[in-house]
Amino acid sequence: MAAGVPENTRQRILDAAVEMTTETGWASVTMSRIAERCGVSRQTVYNDIGAKPALAKSLILRELEQFLAVVSAAFDEEEDDFLKAIRQATYGVLDRAQDNKLLHAVVSATHGADTELLPYLTSHSEGLLGYATEIIHEHIKRFDHGLTEHQADVAIETIVRVVLSHVMQPTKTPDETADDISWLVSRVLG
Repeated sequence: MAAGVPENTRQRILDAAVEMTTETGWASVTMSRIAERCGVSRQTVYNDIGAKPALAKSLILRELEQFLAVVSAAFDEEEDDFLKAIRQATYGVLDRAQDNKLLHAVVSATHGADTELLPYLTSHSEGLLGYATEIIHEHIKRFDHGLTEHQADVAIETIVRVVLSHVMQPTKTPDETADDISWLVSRVLG
């Protein structure tokens, strides 16, 4: 965050960008329109966020942090049962994704021309995957899952990719998908 810009201003800027994206699409989001909506100068938006690619990255990272908070809560709640923690984390992410307006705007844009945000979730998602994998790896350390560190990394990355796939294109309810992924993990651990 830029020095001198309060956190609530940054959040208002990001909230305004989400609102504009869900209302009229990412292509219509400009720093000037965000500044106008937030009641700040355009320079404040640039100083705090940067140019539009940095805004896109900030939006996606903020969403990721909110999804990872759901994952962390699931692991904290199910502190003694590894499979239940995996199931609850998966369910929580998929349930949250169902009602996430920004995510829906990004995914639905694939049917039109406004796909500038999509690479942050798909082809340019290395940072997203790395961050999610690192957070989950920290959570599973306290469980006796029987996997080596390398095996755990492979399993986590695979699960994160599968969950992300279901976030982007769900084929079942969050409950059903969480059950399926939990079953798959149980087979790996078995």
